[in-house]
Amino acid sequence: MKNLFNNTEVAFALKNNKELKRAHFLFKMISKPTLVKLGSSLANFAIKTHLPVTGLIRSTVFDHFCGGISEDDCLTVVDNMYAKGGVASVLDYSVEGKETEKQFDAALNMTIKTIEYAKQRPDSIPFAVFKPTGFGRFDMFVKKGEKVAFTAEEEKEWERIVYRFNMACKYAYDHGVLLLIDAEHSWMQDAADDIALDMMRKYNKEKALIYNTAQMYRWDRLQYLKDLHAIAKAEGFHVGMKVVRGAYMEVERERATERGYKSPICVDKAATDVNYDAGVTYMLENIDSMAIFAGTHNEKSSYLIMDLMEKHNISHTDRRLYFGQLYGMSDNISFNLAKEKFNVAKYLPFGPVRDVIPYLIRRAEENTSVAGQTNRELDLIETELKRRKL
Repeated sequence: MKNLFNNTEVAFALKNNKELKRAHFLFKMISKPTLVKLGSSLANFAIKTHLPVTGLIRSTVFDHFCGGISEDDCLTVVDNMYAKGGVASVLDYSVEGKETEKQFDAALNMTIKTIEYAKQRPDSIPFAVFKPTGFGRFDMFVKKGEKVAFTAEEEKEWERIVYRFNMACKYAYDHGVLLLIDAEHSWMQDAADDIALDMMRKYNKEKALIYNTAQMYRWDRLQYLKDLHAIAKAEGFHVGMKVVRGAYMEVERERATERGYKSPICVDKAATDVNYDAGVTYMLENIDSMAIFAGTHNEKSSYLIMDLMEKHNISHTDRRLYFGQLYGMSDNISFNLAKEKFNVAKYLPFGPVRDVIPYLIRRAEENTSVAGQTNRELDLIETELKRRKL
C-alpha cells in the first residue's frame, strides 16, 4: 500500500469539476506567502470595518475549508462524506477570541449540541470537540498555569471554567460520545492539561472517552505523554490523546525570543517529525491503556501508523485509533485510508462567516509555512484535473 495516497480518483470523488477548479485556484493563491499576508490583512480590515465581504469569503475560502454557518448546515456535508467516502466528521465550532461569560456559556451549549449530534450519528460523527479558551478567558489559563494568585472574583471565574469543562465531559460520558479537547498556545496549556487530566481520571475509567491534545512540535510533549501514561497506570484510567504536529509555531518562537526563554518548539521540521512519530509509536505500543486520534497531513507518518497497526495486530476498524485531517485538506490521505476501512474523521469547522475568519486566516498561514504541503495539494489536484481532462 506504499502508493495508497496517490489515487486522486478516490481522493476527489466527492468534488465536482467546479469545486475541484476552485480548490486549484485557492491552493494556487495560498502557495504565495505575500498574497496570504495581504489577503489576511484585507480580510481583518474588512471584518473590522463591516465591509460587505461575507458573500465573497463564503463562496471561496469558507466553503472549501468549512462545513457551514451552523451545525445543521454541516449535516449535508457530513452525510455526503460518510455515505460516499466512508469518512466521518468532527463538528468543530470554530469561533475564536471570545471574552465574555455569556459567550463562554454559548460555547458550552454549542458543545452540548454537537455531543447530541454525535450521539444520534455515532458512525458519521464519532467525536465532539471544544477549545479550552472557548470556555474561559485566555489570561485565566495563563495565570493559573503560572500559579499566580487569583483575586476572589477570578477564583469564581476559574470555577466557572472548570464547571464548563466538567459539564461537557460529563455529558459526553453520559451519552457514550468521544470528546476531544484541543490544545492552544504553550503558555496557557499547563492549566488546560491539568483540567484534562482531572477529566480523564473521572470519565476514562472503563475506556478512553475524553481526549486531550499533544502538539508534537513541542519538544517536551513525548515526555508529557509518558508521564501522563504513568499516572494513568498508577491510578487506573485510560489515556485519550489527539496527537498533532501543532498550529502556532511562528507565534511560539517569536514570544520565546521576545521574552528570552528557550523556545518550546523543536529546532526544525525534521525534529518535529521524529517527535511526532515517536509519540504515535509509544501510544500504539500501549494501545491497551491508550486511545489515539492521529491528526496528521503527513503521508510518511500515516504509513508508519498503518505499519505499526499491522505489527501489533490492531484491526483497521479498532475504535481506539482514528486518523484525522482537516476538511478541505489532504483528501488523498482521508479518502484513500477510508477506502481501506481505516477509521478516519475530518475536522469540520462551522460558525458565522465573520466569526470564523481568524480560523481561516490561520489555516492559510499554516499551509504557507509548512514546506511542501501546498505544493503537494496542487500536484494532486492538477493530476485529477488532467485525469478528468479539464
